[in-house]
Amino acid sequence: MKVTALLPEDLIREVRKVSGGKNITASIRIALEDYISRQRLKKSRQRMKERPLQFTEHFTAAGVRSKNREL
Repeated sequence: MKVTALLPEDLIREVRKVSGGKNITASIRIALEDYISRQRLKKSRQRMKERPLQFTEHFTAAGVRSKNREL
């Protein structure tokens, strides 16, 4: 998709420097993919806070190792 965006030159220079992209397009793509990944992690952490993992009553590390050995 072709997009026209008015962005400050110093911001583009910084994105290129930090991302290590070969050109402006690659640099912006890297930055956007990183942003999306961070936002997904943030939402995932929030869901974990709201609904933490709960183990069954008789859950033990030894029991898990035993089950893994059966496979």
